[in-house]
Amino acid sequence: MGEQAVWTRARLGRCGPRLDLLTARFDKHVYAPHAHDEFTVGVCVGGSEVIDYRGGHIRTGPGSIVVLAPGEVHTGGPGNATDGYAYRALYADTGLLKDGMLGLPHFREPLIDDPELAAALLVVHTDLNACPDPLEAESRLPWLLTALARRHSASRPAPDTVPGADRIALAVRDRLADGLLEPPSLADLAAEQGLSRYQLLRAFRTTMGIPPYAWLAQHRVHRARRLLESGIRPADVASLVGFADQAHLTRWFRRVLGVTPAAYRNSVQDVRP
Repeated sequence: MGEQAVWTRARLGRCGPRLDLLTARFDKHVYAPHAHDEFTVGVCVGGSEVIDYRGGHIRTGPGSIVVLAPGEVHTGGPGNATDGYAYRALYADTGLLKDGMLGLPHFREPLIDDPELAAALLVVHTDLNACPDPLEAESRLPWLLTALARRHSASRPAPDTVPGADRIALAVRDRLADGLLEPPSLADLAAEQGLSRYQLLRAFRTTMGIPPYAWLAQHRVHRARRLLESGIRPADVASLVGFADQAHLTRWFRRVLGVTPAAYRNSVQDVRP
């Protein structure tokens, strides 16, 4: 398999907390006993790892999620002599998991079988460092970590219903539209409404059907259409509507309209009188 461990550091939002990410692949490496200050959330992507934890042994397999609590000493090594093991992990402050809970999350079972959540965590792990939108980065991973705690921890989840969700969603929508080029952070939006980040996301998604960053991206696409129709080049349009660059514009334009900005610009110009 070959051995490699790559640490990267991402930021959740423009001024949000930092988050350490690990992509690891080992043949024979055995970790010395150690602990982390944060929750360790890992997803096995190949082989099998045996982790000594809380006086027992955890054996992972592809697609399994492992959650290790802060301060808990553990080790890790190959589950067999031939396959080695590979995984992706993130190290999350407790606050990122307790949002949406009535108390601190406690995971009685550290090994979790949830294929849907495992797949989503892997996608976000891959995307996080390359995400050009601070609002998107601040939204996606905390939402998944809250889902992890609500589905699989022994702690009680906070109520799903957010009073005044419609009013909150419309107020957030207007703030995002007004801040097209420099939108407020998710933390700021939540503070303005007196809510946690999870409550804000829940209220917005319940009313609008999509998270705030996706609504803002679609709003930017619609604004971009008008500028492209006037003959402005895609590279110039991107910065005028708040996308990080032309590639960011193109990615969302294709998601929403199915074509690239250049193809759309050419098609609408072809039918001009």
